[in-house]
Amino acid sequence: MRINIIANVAKNRAIGYRNQLIYPIHEDMKRFRNLTTGHTIIMGRKTFESLPKGALPHRRNIVLSKTANCFPGCDVYSSLEEALKHCTEDEDIYIIGGASVYKQSIDKADRLCLTEVNATPEQADAFFPPYDNWQIESYEHHPADENHPEAYSFVDYIRKP
Repeated sequence: MRINIIANVAKNRAIGYRNQLIYPIHEDMKRFRNLTTGHTIIMGRKTFESLPKGALPHRRNIVLSKTANCFPGCDVYSSLEEALKHCTEDEDIYIIGGASVYKQSIDKADRLCLTEVNATPEQADAFFPPYDNWQIESYEHHPADENHPEAYSFVDYIRKP
């Protein structure tokens, strides 16, 4: 099994405010869809609740929740460890948030698929864990333009050997 973490991260590692993405970028959403379609996604309850139409199509959706056990179109487990026990060796897994699920999974992950936004938001209440001990595998920069006031980069990381 390959565990990937996918996130949109500001310069100060901010990822959200009031259960919403801070920097919604159309190309980031497209990349997210392309990478995760056909694979397993694991998310926390609040991340699931932030999805406008519920479970994401063409993916196995897993929600982690200690309190609720019914999320339409999803498998539900009480912990990340329990969810991973129900995944097969050939599954590509994408951890899609939120902050506590990222924190629990970063030491288990094989790869980080990040959209790094070259900005620091005025307000944030959710942050990505530190990832200084990872090395860049690929990097694609996108300058600021009329549709995106902040420059951003798609950066994939792997663990340092």
